Amino acid sequence: MSVAARLAELGIELPEVAPPVASYVPAVVHGGLVYTSGQLPFASGELPATGKVGAEVPAEDAKGYARTCALNALAAAASAAGGLEKIGGVLRVGGFVASAPSFTGQPGVINGASEVLGEIFGDAGRHARAAVGVAVLPLDSPVEVEVTFTLA
Repeated sequence: MSVAARLAELGIELPEVAPPVASYVPAVVHGGLVYTSGQLPFASGELPATGKVGAEVPAEDAKGYARTCALNALAAAASAAGGLEKIGGVLRVGGFVASAPSFTGQPGVINGASEVLGEIFGDAGRHARAAVGVAVLPLDSPVEVEVTFTLA
């Protein structure tokens, strides 16, 4: 099944590629891979929340934002690669969670990204991953996700 058909089956509509907030491009194709820049959970050009997970932002909300980040990454990768049909699978996910000092649930938050990529790509969505707690992220976003995709 094609990625586009799977997205339609899941009722997922990819967002527009989020414009960079600094001097970089959203994704780069190199050597059979597509590397995305860190994606924030922009929806309709806005961050849905700001602040630290485990303080101002509940972990379950942050998990949903990580899912949005992954979809933003897929949109950026497809744009850079020349279309969704060029994306073959997922190699690695890097997740960053702006965390309150006592928050230790970063893996559960980044599961939002991993789970949606698994739903979309099936076995080709199995990936290596890092889930890292950080003090602050750009624009005070609660999460940021970068993805390395394989080409079809």
